[in-house]
Amino acid sequence: MFNKMAASGLIMCMNNFLKDNTAPPVILCIGSDLAIGDSLGPICGTMIKEKRTNAEAFVYGTLTRPVTAKEVKYLNDFIKKTHPQSKIIAIDAAVGAAGDIGLIKIANKGLKPGLGANKRFSSVGDVSIMGIVAEKSVFNYSLLNLTRLSLVYKMAEIIADAAAAFVSSEQTTYPLAI
Repeated sequence: MFNKMAASGLIMCMNNFLKDNTAPPVILCIGSDLAIGDSLGPICGTMIKEKRTNAEAFVYGTLTRPVTAKEVKYLNDFIKKTHPQSKIIAIDAAVGAAGDIGLIKIANKGLKPGLGANKRFSSVGDVSIMGIVAEKSVFNYSLLNLTRLSLVYKMAEIIADAAAAFVSSEQTTYPLAI
């Protein structure tokens, strides 16, 4: 079901989008462990921390310490003060067309967390990685609870592999945060 080159494609995009970055990136994994479909970010954050060997990055949002959409505004302010030179890679689940479920999209711009649940939060990130986990409908929250964990988990593996490989190629000496 998944493209075997997906992680490589994500790495190439991150290298291209963040080629001028001199500070270790911040990886902001947004979501909640309370709904399977919304757990993509925290699962990614946990996997990135587990895969980390020599990787240098600041990772926020894990299964034990999730960062929900409503907390992003406050954390974004904290990140800008704490890591002023760092670019932010924002990772979140998204809803889309039925045919797009399972797609992982990367863009050279931030994302708006909570948009699939009709929330109005400001954009976060310099680069965004979104995994389409459910079909967009008026019942988005219900569909996020009916999302297959295996789909979310496989997408999280691909994104985490790419993020861990990307930050491992960075030659910096900064510690991993939270």
